[in-house]
Amino acid sequence: MEIAFTKMHGAGNDFVMIENLDGSIELTSEQVAALCDRHFGIGSDGLILLNPPQQPDSDATMLYYNADGGRVDMCGNGARCFTSFALLKGVGNGESVSFLTDAGPMKAISQNGIFTIAMTPVHSIELGQSLKTNHGEYAFDYMNTGVEHVVVFHDDVDNIDIVPEGSGIRYHERFPAGANANFAEIQDDGIIKVRTYERGVENETLACGTGVTAVAIAASLTKGLNAPIDIRVRGGDLLTVDFNRDGDTISNISLSGPAKVVFTGIVNV
Repeated sequence: MEIAFTKMHGAGNDFVMIENLDGSIELTSEQVAALCDRHFGIGSDGLILLNPPQQPDSDATMLYYNADGGRVDMCGNGARCFTSFALLKGVGNGESVSFLTDAGPMKAISQNGIFTIAMTPVHSIELGQSLKTNHGEYAFDYMNTGVEHVVVFHDDVDNIDIVPEGSGIRYHERFPAGANANFAEIQDDGIIKVRTYERGVENETLACGTGVTAVAIAASLTKGLNAPIDIRVRGGDLLTVDFNRDGDTISNISLSGPAKVVFTGIVNV
């Protein structure tokens, strides 16, 4: 079967995008993993299907798969790329798209090349936690921003050996389903530098949208930072997380940043 695809990235977090508005394409986890393979496939952190809407008030459905072929509820950078891709395919009203994810309904808008996603509500927040791995002891905050995230604040994230340290947290027995590990450094200018080890990719990614969202919320709740919060990801781009805070209650979360087409092609599956 020949499939047309578009390769996109959001702040360096890259995806294989496939238009499936007629619902005819169904991929196995093995096929997804093969397409995402950086040596034998197209190469990406994940794969996203632009599927037909499943609800009357929705323009489309976003199905997201990690590079290992596992289906995941949501991806913030992927949702921005999905928005751009959907608009390119004529979905939405030309400036906004409403779509359904496994984490719930979402809405996004496009303005001057920046895509702003209304994120799903944060839940399962646990602040001031600690754990020990073979690589050290960590004070951390935990929450689900569409995906499970651990946030560790650090004085020098550039010198973290992120694969062993991140995987030690990701596979810790405290998280039976696994969790993404984010290491965050609050700089003097107020911008937070973040590095993320992603579950399902099993490596550091150049950006993680739900991860920077978790970092921003943790920085507000535990470090007193006010929204909007700018975050510098490993790929170099700046992402902005905004939200309303009332005491310890966080609402109306949004994530803003770029989404760019890299190339298009046709692949045999």
